[in-house]
Amino acid sequence: MSLPAAPRINPSVLAADFVNMQADLARIAAADFAHVDVMDNHFVPNLTFGPQMVERIQATSPIPLDVHLMITDPDRWAPEYAELGAASVTFHLEAADDPVALARRLRSIGARAGVALKPGTDGESLYELFDEFDQILVMTVEPGFGGQGFMAETMPKLRALADEARRRGSDVWFQVDGGIADDTIAQAAAAGADTFVAGSAVYGATDIEAAIAGLRERARAASLES
Repeated sequence: MSLPAAPRINPSVLAADFVNMQADLARIAAADFAHVDVMDNHFVPNLTFGPQMVERIQATSPIPLDVHLMITDPDRWAPEYAELGAASVTFHLEAADDPVALARRLRSIGARAGVALKPGTDGESLYELFDEFDQILVMTVEPGFGGQGFMAETMPKLRALADEARRRGSDVWFQVDGGIADDTIAQAAAAGADTFVAGSAVYGATDIEAAIAGLRERARAASLES
């Protein structure tokens, strides 16, 4: 798979119409990845998709899947999502017993390996591990529910991570997820994000393709100015 250039817009299918999922996947064909939130009602207080649903999304999506696992015991379960064909699988640092071993396992299957941080989780423990991951997801809301407000207080952590990665010559991607919309994407891009999860900002738009293009352009402009 040829990797899309930054900035990348990954609409969250959590905001899609579950009854008409195939049609709503087709509506985001202009995006870079379809972001799929897997929640287990244990690590987070919500329950969404499991492997069977992700497999069906994988079979019908016009763009690659970016799977975000908000689950306990990702060491056991994450490889299954890579085996289903997801292009990227992200697990939470707070939930993994051995994040480096898990990332290597995901890569060995053929998926890009991502690690996610809750808003309250410090990022400095990842400074020595950038080469082990393809993507670092800085949550800009508390994980578990869509439609939350953007937490600007997470931006210094993102900025520090992005600056350190560049200082070390790492090309790891920095993703943000939560409250990303026209009025917040520039803040995240200026802080170093290059990959953006957006739910209602995309699926709530009258013209979805234009919304994706608009978010991408705002991110690009903010990145150039920073």
